[in-house]
Amino acid sequence: MSNTTLEVLTSDRQFVTARIAGKLFGLPIEAVHEVFSPEGITLVPLSPSEIEGVLNLRGRIVTMINLRRVLGLEDRSEETRMAIGLEDRNETFGLIIDEVGEVLTLDTGAHEPPPSNLDKRWADIVSGVHRLSGELLLILDVKRVLGGIATAEAA
Repeated sequence: MSNTTLEVLTSDRQFVTARIAGKLFGLPIEAVHEVFSPEGITLVPLSPSEIEGVLNLRGRIVTMINLRRVLGLEDRSEETRMAIGLEDRNETFGLIIDEVGEVLTLDTGAHEPPPSNLDKRWADIVSGVHRLSGELLLILDVKRVLGGIATAEAA
């Protein structure tokens, strides 16, 4: 078998990992623009509860989305948080997470659908899972996360 045949059979994809309430999530690396510490968030009146507010990041207005709230979890009492910067439809968003991890390269052939017993709020934004040694990596569908916020705003 030639190297080109092997490339066709195995397809690796990279994910930026993040922890939220001790659970491991992965975001496709191509969706991530930067990782930063969110400071100076300004509340937005009448916005959905998932939107923590906005901040100015190097001259750009960034809508900050609290992933704990999206997932139906309690807010974290500690102030040390991180954010993952994304862009969608010419808007900039920051996903507030507990901590950022490493970049993992995973075989897309090992990608599995989300478990059937996953909470509906989680299942709505998770595109699949990867089994790691001793842990499950939940793959976030960034479009669904942002789409869910837009749907909540419209309602």
